[in-house]
Amino acid sequence: MAVWFSASAVLPQLTAEWSLTASQRAWMTVSVQLGFVAGALVSAALNLADRIDARTLIAGSALAGGAANAAILLFDSGPGAPLALRFLTGAAMAGVYPPGMKLVATWTKEDRGVAIGFFIGALTLGSALPHLLNGIPFFGSGGMPPWRSVLAATSLMAAAGALISALFVRRGPYLSESAPFNWRFAFESFAHRPTRLANFGYLGHMWELYAMWAWAPIFLLTSYGAAGWSLASARLAGFAVVAVGAAGCLLAGFLADRAGRCRVAIASLLVSGTCCLVAGRLYASPGALTALCLLWGFAVVADSAQFSAAVSELTDPRYVGTALTIQTSLGFLLTVATIQAVPPLVEWVGWEHVFTLLALGPAFGAWSMWRLRSLPDAARMASGNR
Repeated sequence: MAVWFSASAVLPQLTAEWSLTASQRAWMTVSVQLGFVAGALVSAALNLADRIDARTLIAGSALAGGAANAAILLFDSGPGAPLALRFLTGAAMAGVYPPGMKLVATWTKEDRGVAIGFFIGALTLGSALPHLLNGIPFFGSGGMPPWRSVLAATSLMAAAGALISALFVRRGPYLSESAPFNWRFAFESFAHRPTRLANFGYLGHMWELYAMWAWAPIFLLTSYGAAGWSLASARLAGFAVVAVGAAGCLLAGFLADRAGRCRVAIASLLVSGTCCLVAGRLYASPGALTALCLLWGFAVVADSAQFSAAVSELTDPRYVGTALTIQTSLGFLLTVATIQAVPPLVEWVGWEHVFTLLALGPAFGAWSMWRLRSLPDAARMASGNR
């Protein structure tokens, strides 16, 4: 997953080299989201996650994503071709993320929340790695690290992930082995009310998550720069703010399997939504801002696995892979709006107020999970823990 934010992490370098506009900076991340959506919709329509061996699908997709990311190194004159390659990178990741969640579900029952939380924690760390590579001294001493080194390293990581999947990944004993082709099931996730509410919770969560991951590290860079603080420290802070979410995923998964998926998701959404409202007001205080963003990064993704675990428990077990693919594709499509909205809003209202918009998602998500908790079907989640 390191290829996901590989270009986003080096936006300052790309902006300086290619003279990127605010819109083009947003598109360096948005193109990945759109590619993921396109790949996920094709996968869902063809039930690929339920019909193809997960080891083969994940390994092939990770290798393709790494290759598309590495191909950007061949272009140095502007963002045109790299944007297309970022789209292909996102499309390839649709063969890694949803099938990976289903694969985890095949190994778990009572502890599914913490197991998928572990998986989302790995995704979170992978997403954060480009920010770490962009900040450690090995990739540059002083000034801006070379962006080509960061992209090359993340491509190699994707290739390593493909190798691990091909050699070591195996399917577990739970859920069905395969499913007959049924293109209609791609639409049934929203016909079933409990699954629909779990998906609504996920959409509220996604409204906030990727805009925060994409722009909070840039926000920290700007805040540190305005205060005269070290930009290298800002880059490492950006890594930490995303990476700390891995711990949030594990803790939330452990608690959700015992206290209930809905309870944990609602608590996480309320904490992250509050951080949306407060973060901008700390712009002039980088130390306090970093502390708040660490809390925000912890909470913003902590609930992510619980929406996926809920769908895996509420939907037809033969089509769990398809249901998770539909869930993620719609969530990532929604992220396009908020990622694109931030740069023009920064120019209009400034960093101090821009993240207030993101609080709408957690509010809607918390309401949806509260409604789900009141339904009898909620007893099917987390061994009856709502």
